[in-house]
Amino acid sequence: MLGTIANTAGIIIGGLIGLLIKKQLPQKMSDGIIQAMALGVLFIGISGVVKGNNALIIILSVAISALIGVKFDFDAKLNKYADLIQNKLKSEGNNSLFSQGLVTGTLLFCIGAMGIVGAIQSGVNGNNNILYTKTILDFVIAIVLAASLGAGVIFSAVPLFVYLGSITLLAQWASAYLSSAAVADMTATGSLLIIAIALNLLKLTDIKVFNYVLAIFLPIVFNLFIR
Repeated sequence: MLGTIANTAGIIIGGLIGLLIKKQLPQKMSDGIIQAMALGVLFIGISGVVKGNNALIIILSVAISALIGVKFDFDAKLNKYADLIQNKLKSEGNNSLFSQGLVTGTLLFCIGAMGIVGAIQSGVNGNNNILYTKTILDFVIAIVLAASLGAGVIFSAVPLFVYLGSITLLAQWASAYLSSAAVADMTATGSLLIIAIALNLLKLTDIKVFNYVLAIFLPIVFNLFIR
């Protein structure tokens, strides 16, 4: 849970700083920080991939996940759902800065593969590196958002804590029933998605990472049949 706690604290602290400065960070500065973090994310992804136990399982997991994810377009559906929430608030006339900050912050901090992969790794093997890196990214984003949208951004840390904490605890419980090989392949497969996120952050690619999110769980099935 340390990674979840750190991520929650990062958003709160970043939000408070944003309220204090009452203006956005210079664009060049925020871009520079995000690019630096992207390089860190890339390093974490590469480090995790080499820990895989079976390359065939990892490749099959990503390939099958791609078939399913692209077919049903998980990424587009997720973005559509986020847009519906924001539009619903506007249609009800709830345009307060607090509501906008709360909803926008919750969507930005909770939605995405990085939080899911990080929380699973935290629960399965106690590795919080991905969530710590996400903390720094969210810290910067929280500063920028809170400076323009107000205190609602800080309160978006609450749903994030519940969301990531639940995934972490579930993964921790499930880890008792997983083989070491399955855990290694889950870690490596998740790390491939982390590499994709890093490349997107560096604006080198536009990979719809959420379409591949099922790949994290498929090694559990494949390890039952492939040794």
